Amino acid sequence: MSRLPGRLNLFQSTMLDWRDQHPYIAVHALRIPRPLDRDALQRAIDAELAQAGLTGLELDRRRGRYAWHGGPAASTIDVIEAGSEWQPRLEREIERLMNLPFERRGRIDPFRFFALTTGDGFFLGLAYDHFIAGGDSIVALMNAIAARYEGQPQAAPPPERYPRRHWRLFARHPLHFARALARMPAMAQSCRRTVRPRYRRIEEGHNGFALFSVSGADFATLRAAAKRWGVTFNDVLLALLLLAQAQRNPGRSQAARRHELAVASIVNLRDEHGDAARDAFGQFLSSFRVSHPVPDGVALDALARDVHRQTSRIKRERLYLATLFAMRIDRIIGRFQSPQQRMGVYAKNYPVGAGTSTLNVDALWRRCGEDPVPLYIRGVPTGPIAPIVVAATTSNGTMQAGVSWRTSAATRDEIDRMWSDILARIHALP
Repeated sequence: MSRLPGRLNLFQSTMLDWRDQHPYIAVHALRIPRPLDRDALQRAIDAELAQAGLTGLELDRRRGRYAWHGGPAASTIDVIEAGSEWQPRLEREIERLMNLPFERRGRIDPFRFFALTTGDGFFLGLAYDHFIAGGDSIVALMNAIAARYEGQPQAAPPPERYPRRHWRLFARHPLHFARALARMPAMAQSCRRTVRPRYRRIEEGHNGFALFSVSGADFATLRAAAKRWGVTFNDVLLALLLLAQAQRNPGRSQAARRHELAVASIVNLRDEHGDAARDAFGQFLSSFRVSHPVPDGVALDALARDVHRQTSRIKRERLYLATLFAMRIDRIIGRFQSPQQRMGVYAKNYPVGAGTSTLNVDALWRRCGEDPVPLYIRGVPTGPIAPIVVAATTSNGTMQAGVSWRTSAATRDEIDRMWSDILARIHALP
């Protein structure tokens, strides 16, 4: 095999390891408020993929390399008739696609498109092998397809398809990297104090999916509360997930050893890579973890401020570099482990009860004329780190929460109760 031009970064390589155990697929969907013209949509999709050079993907796992060879696109679109009661059908389709593996050998097509009609419009959906890109790159692609479908193609050069890897961040921030490594013993101690997620079968990775909406009024209340408390929106969301976990773990606070709860968050490092990464198509992700004892009766504002103190330090000192380094070590150790051991290593050594992936589509969307930013929905795979992941996607003043969960760890009824608890706490805010 000839040398391929692209090199996988640490998070991409780790995602591919996770994908060996179960499909690691994300799904995006946006609503277009016009009737579906399948042929026009097909032409828009193929034209944008070809123009961006996102065809002919070849992957060399052993060498950690890849290439987009380009060429004409020949995508297919599954059309689903849903009518006015579209949400249950969209949930089922997203869940189905999150669990449907892509081809892994030869030149592969990492995209699957669908159109779900809703009477007066339709949802354009895209499932993709998550290692190829982060959510921000997929928003840009979906934006370009929607604009071309509307007859207003965007005049933009093809994106950079081989962005820089994360290793250069270690060299650019050696002091922060050293401090991050020095913090790892404290993180290990925290992990030993944290309640482990429970799985009926650790090797079972099937993802369930449910969609919940936060109205414009509730979303405005949540943002106002975050501003009033001096924290970020993501801090509040992490605090809400900690409180929801506390409801699922009664009696935890009396445990002698494992009494803390932990949540994780995806962090996008695109800005860390500078101007060269600004419009690149790719993935710049890492993650971080926060833990807290969550005592009985703790108020949401106090908990959010405690979370903010942790997240501020993580961002200020770039402690997420330690997460990337730990992933590298885990990949080396994983070569000598069974599949079941690899699936259980995070639950045992890096326990996290739930995670977040936030994306502000309003900040990324290039509007077509006077049309507002569309309703935008995401489903993000759980993988082995967290049994529950909330993909919080904000667009046009509302928030859509796509909740995915490992069905071996939770049921739909438990997810519904968790979200009811979160909504009740939002409604209780002034």
